[in-house]
Amino acid sequence: MNEITCPHCHKAFKIDEAGYADILKQVRDSAFEQQLHERLALAAKDKHSAVELAKAQFTTELQKAAAAKDAEIQSLQARVASAHQAQQLAVIQAVGSAEKERDALAHQLQQAQLEKRLAEQSLKEKYDLQIKEREDAIERLKDLKARLSTKMVGETLEQHCETEFNRLRATAFPRAYFEKDNDASSGSKGDYIFRDADEAGTEIVSIMFEMKNESDTTATRKKNEDFFRELDKDRTEKGCEYAVLVSLLEPDSELYNSGIVDVSYRFPKMYVVRPQFFIPMITLLRNAALNALKYKTELALVKSQNIDITHFESQLEGFKEAFGKNYDLASRRFQTAIDEIDKSIDHLQKTKEALLGADRNLRLANDKAQDVTIKRLTRGNPTMAAKFAELKGSPKDAG
Repeated sequence: MNEITCPHCHKAFKIDEAGYADILKQVRDSAFEQQLHERLALAAKDKHSAVELAKAQFTTELQKAAAAKDAEIQSLQARVASAHQAQQLAVIQAVGSAEKERDALAHQLQQAQLEKRLAEQSLKEKYDLQIKEREDAIERLKDLKARLSTKMVGETLEQHCETEFNRLRATAFPRAYFEKDNDASSGSKGDYIFRDADEAGTEIVSIMFEMKNESDTTATRKKNEDFFRELDKDRTEKGCEYAVLVSLLEPDSELYNSGIVDVSYRFPKMYVVRPQFFIPMITLLRNAALNALKYKTELALVKSQNIDITHFESQLEGFKEAFGKNYDLASRRFQTAIDEIDKSIDHLQKTKEALLGADRNLRLANDKAQDVTIKRLTRGNPTMAAKFAELKGSPKDAG
């Protein structure tokens, strides 16, 4: 038997095992249910709290994720916008640079074409003027040759030599005598006599000149040597030390076109020169005589004192030898100038032909300039070619 006290009346009573078990079962079931309800309620409450917490956390996470996503989207949008702006700026700069280069090339092409036209015009005017001058000079020479007789040609050469000498008389030959030889008492006379003296009046040098030329239409052609003997005779009779033939005869002779020609192997102290060496020949002989003058003075003094003159004569001979070498050297140095002068007449005609032929070269230059294009200017430059290709495909070009 089991004793149980009532919780309400506090009265004790006894029950058997079966009743006790039944009561205990009821109590346990009631307490269990109560505890179960309490636990279920608590669990439900905890569950609700957990759900609410989970909802709050999820909401917070969602908000954070959404904020991060928004920030990432804004960053991407900003980067896209920046890249787009950079691309647009690069395109604008590239197009601007290409347009500038295109405009610069176009301007250079225009300038080149303008300069070419101006150069062509200038060259044409220059060549036309030179051609006219050459033609006028040729016509004057032809007219002069047609009008001159043999005597007139000779007199023209004399006037040329006299004019050349008078240009330098005051400065180079202030005490010189240079006049026509008018004394024909011996039966003949030269053309001009040159004499020069020092300050004391002592003669330094004297030269008998003969000028010879002939017209292209003269039937009988004279040679220089035809006049050597008469010139030597005139030199001796007029007391001149040297004889010089200024000649335009034998115009194709390599000997006489080579410079100053010494013909003393035929007649003593005789030379043949072309007109361009008329003044240089006088200067050469006068300067050589100045150097020899002091030896002449010493020789005269020695002779007047009956002193042995062997030494002085050897010096004089040495001077003559040195003079001959100086003359030979001077003659060779004149060669280049002679060649150019002798070719001057041929150059007139050749220059005219060259000027007339220049027109073909000008046309070729114009064709080459007209063939200059943007395609040729950008050939071998892929960057510029790409730029111009972009320009051709841009809306600006399309419009």
